[in-house]
Amino acid sequence: MPNALLSIRSTALPLETVCTRLSEIATKQKFGVQAVHNLREKMESKGVPFGRECRVIEVCNPSHAQVVLNHNIEISTALPCRIAVYAEGGRTILATMKPTALLTMFNTPAAATTAQEVEDTMVRIMDETCRS
Repeated sequence: MPNALLSIRSTALPLETVCTRLSEIATKQKFGVQAVHNLREKMESKGVPFGRECRVIEVCNPSHAQVVLNHNIEISTALPCRIAVYAEGGRTILATMKPTALLTMFNTPAAATTAQEVEDTMVRIMDETCRS
């Protein structure tokens, strides 16, 4: 079922391959990888069993971040952008919250153009990552 708040892509590529490719492609698109969170490992290290593979990759373009933060510092609560990578139904799924949808929470229409640019780039990163 489509979700108006998320951009979702699917690929047959293995999860580890997708994570490596995503980081490389994000860098080519001028988005630095800030962190990679392995949710299964993190939860299990805290004694919470979690049998699924899921990575959350945080990416950021400092120039775009500066623009939106100069409009409204509260947007910092939604940064950096995150792309979740997980296995579902024999496929590897990439999902991210749409920056344009997140922006509506901050009542900052002046940042809309930048949010759309970031969203377009995030979708390009995910699409290119999914290509075999």
